Amino acid sequence: MFDVHVIETSTLGDRSYLVTDGESAAVVDPQRDVDRVLALAGSLGVRITVVAETHLHNDYVSGGLELSRLTGATYAISADVDFPHHLLKDGDTLDLSPSLRLRAMHTPGHTFDHLSYVLDHHGDPVGVFTGGSLLFGTTGRPDLLGDEHAETLARHQHASVRRLADALPDGARIWPTHGFGSFCAVGTAGRDASTLGQEKRTNPALRLAEDAFVTEVLSGLDAYPAYYAHMGAVNATGPSPVDLRLPEPATPAELARRIGAGEWVVDLRSRTAYAAAHLIGTVSLGLDGSMATWLGWLTGHGAPITLIGTTRDQVAEAQRELVRIGIDHPAAVAVGTPQALTTPETPLGTFPRATFTDLATALATPATGGAGGVVVVDVRLAGEWRDGHVAGSVNIPLPHLVHRLAEIPQGQVWVHCGSGYRATAAASILAKAGRDVVVIDDMFADAAAQGVPMSG
Repeated sequence: MFDVHVIETSTLGDRSYLVTDGESAAVVDPQRDVDRVLALAGSLGVRITVVAETHLHNDYVSGGLELSRLTGATYAISADVDFPHHLLKDGDTLDLSPSLRLRAMHTPGHTFDHLSYVLDHHGDPVGVFTGGSLLFGTTGRPDLLGDEHAETLARHQHASVRRLADALPDGARIWPTHGFGSFCAVGTAGRDASTLGQEKRTNPALRLAEDAFVTEVLSGLDAYPAYYAHMGAVNATGPSPVDLRLPEPATPAELARRIGAGEWVVDLRSRTAYAAAHLIGTVSLGLDGSMATWLGWLTGHGAPITLIGTTRDQVAEAQRELVRIGIDHPAAVAVGTPQALTTPETPLGTFPRATFTDLATALATPATGGAGGVVVVDVRLAGEWRDGHVAGSVNIPLPHLVHRLAEIPQGQVWVHCGSGYRATAAASILAKAGRDVVVIDDMFADAAAQGVPMSG
């Protein structure tokens, strides 16, 4: 008997796993906030004896070291790290019980030393924890160690996935770490569960010859978060334990000082609530989206960040998400509605929300937008823009917006993304810079059907 439990971190697009025989357990690729893992193990009544990393992660700070310290579990990895660990190589095994073991397979591609872990039950392979190798309908991206290694790693990725396909039965389950919205994946996973047999029918790495696969992968790569540059080094030297206690809330006067100093002051409410009323100078990154990813990408490393929520629970949730990417301590937090936190220095602001039908009407009406007319700013990534965009729009990806404000022509700025989340964040930045802004809170996929002229 065995069970595999998923510990999902949807805001980063990752999964961790706990596999157990009912008494002992192994944890694969844990996130930094390991209290979730410990709570699961406690509820199951199992003892964690093994912590296994598939690779040195670039998209989050690992909780593996801390989990091994707290439980006494063996910490297993194939990478060269600066703390005690069990160094694994291809073919090594980690026994959980007489009937259950993990078997390491070297599957380079996402990184050079990447391992997958085959789960053997009574000697038979029943599944494989694939980390950033074979994902659901795709693979892990090969360029996170630098563009100079991308083609080599893409070729390794193709060979590694083929090796898994040759070594395991079609019914073997696939348990990847990335691929649920993570920028570590090439594209987006198209399903929520899979087997090796399913992947043989649909996965480009198993359908295409090597050269065709490499060409497709390299041509499909887009930008990834800037904070990835720091994650590998943190994981190699050994992440420190996290402290999730909240500081004392800041006063409205303290908030005003930080906003006036140009610091990142983040409103965690939904984008609709933000558009209706907010402190001018704050940035909208609600907890209903990938707040940590976009904030970590927007801000410079070590920049002071202040979090505003209407409840302490909102702020605590945001702090938990941020420690996963190495932002350990917010400079300040505040709790309350915008109305309760306003001061003469930080008045309330608002901006209108619109649909793509509204945009089509505005573009067809010459007088709309005042001097300069309507300016459409698309804050999606460059690859998204190339796949199709509003005719005449200006593409400035959200992470670049702060440094490229001068490129936006005069006029009323109508800003959009794919669904409205990034557009609202961008609108808050534009409004902070004094621009007249309208946020398009609508699905871009419906833009053409609503009469918006398209290009690309």
